[in-house]
Amino acid sequence: MKLIYVGLRGVVLAFLSVASASTKITVNGMVCAFCAQGIEKSLSKIPEVKAVFVDLKNKVVVVESRDGVALNDKSITQGITDAGYDVIKIEQIPQTISQFRSEQRSKK
Repeated sequence: MKLIYVGLRGVVLAFLSVASASTKITVNGMVCAFCAQGIEKSLSKIPEVKAVFVDLKNKVVVVESRDGVALNDKSITQGITDAGYDVIKIEQIPQTISQFRSEQRSKK
């Protein structure tokens, strides 16, 4: 019985971590608000995307997935390249967009 509980707990924790995970992308070529707007518009069309945050100063885009849905790195990369920009680095982060923004503000 204890083994079932531990296994079920692991599944729930894994689900919660996927639900709140985001993808952080370093992008080359973004220089203005129009650039940010184009990337946001392109990525917002992807069904798995809940929210998009563009940090022009650090040339970073953070994409948050809808609850319980995993983001596909290939579709995110395609969305950015279709908007006319180059993906330099893509990584998973445990924060939501609001947590990421708070962390960035506290660094200033």
